[in-house]
Amino acid sequence: MNSSTVVPVNLGTRSYKIQIQSGLIEDLANQIKGTLNGNHIILVTDNIVEGFYHSQVLKELKDVVERVDSIVVPSGETSKSVAQCDKLWQKLVDFRTDRKSNVIALGGGVIGDLAGFIAASFMRGLPFTQIPTTLLAQVDSSVGGKVGINLPQAKNMVGAFWQPQSVLIDPLVLKTLDRRNYVAGMAEVIKYGVIMDLELFEFLENSINQINRRDPDTLTKIIAWCCRCKATVVEEDEKETAGRRAILNYGHTFGHAIEAVFGYGEFLHGEAISIGMTCAARLAQQLKIADDGLLKRQTELFKAVGLPVDCPSERHDDLINAMKHDKKVAAGKLVLILPTQLGHVELIPAPKDDVILKSLINEY
Repeated sequence: MNSSTVVPVNLGTRSYKIQIQSGLIEDLANQIKGTLNGNHIILVTDNIVEGFYHSQVLKELKDVVERVDSIVVPSGETSKSVAQCDKLWQKLVDFRTDRKSNVIALGGGVIGDLAGFIAASFMRGLPFTQIPTTLLAQVDSSVGGKVGINLPQAKNMVGAFWQPQSVLIDPLVLKTLDRRNYVAGMAEVIKYGVIMDLELFEFLENSINQINRRDPDTLTKIIAWCCRCKATVVEEDEKETAGRRAILNYGHTFGHAIEAVFGYGEFLHGEAISIGMTCAARLAQQLKIADDGLLKRQTELFKAVGLPVDCPSERHDDLINAMKHDKKVAAGKLVLILPTQLGHVELIPAPKDDVILKSLINEY
């Protein structure tokens, strides 16, 4: 068994640990024992992950508790819906779920958000564990306690803050991740470099070959680095009341609008976010608040790992209207997270629509 890295998330009574260890899936029984509450587990996964890790995880869990029930949902963003929630709530009733049952999410960001929201809402809260299987989930969405589902008009509009009991990350599962989803996960990695860690951004610029060939040591370092970044922010502003946690949404106001306008699924979340970060950096440049070269370096890093940067050329008015449904709208005013230099972003009141419109046009 390879050595492990532990990243603590210090939130008082809601504190937990992020365990990062190659081969962890094969030793899950030992890793999860001390984090469970009771002897019943509801394992939630999707039909793609089912083919790779479902049977192994089930076997490990059955060595730990008396009863394991399993739910498999369709893969993809469309499963983060009210309809899918209703199906899962009904299944939990059928499984005779009680307050000592444990919900475990085995999958990417969609599964973590969906299963986490089910855990937060059923019987007013069940213990919840994350076992993320995509790069995006391992570096971002599995950490911090944001769970929820989409509405047709806006992404993640219904949800809760519900911290997991633990996050168990096995970097080796990334070997079965298809290229498109792997590349999409790099958007959130690069985000951390732009918003708060210039050293990370420079490490990524200098590690393109290792990233593109999925070098295990490089990925383990990146995952732990990003988890530490997010843990720091979450510890400072768990429920996004002080403003600090909002920096994690860099590019997301644009990106979530792209996902909603073009139908959840046409763009993967990470793809929409890389386009969104490009638009945000372009807007910062237009407003003359960003350092010279920031947009260029960010764009070149996106392209080097294979991420898209061009905003769809149609429906720009719809995108701007969708941005106005963003959760960061307060008293009718939209606030954007914009970069001023690599490693630092600020919350800026959104300019007029015609200025935002120019930021959607595909150019440096």
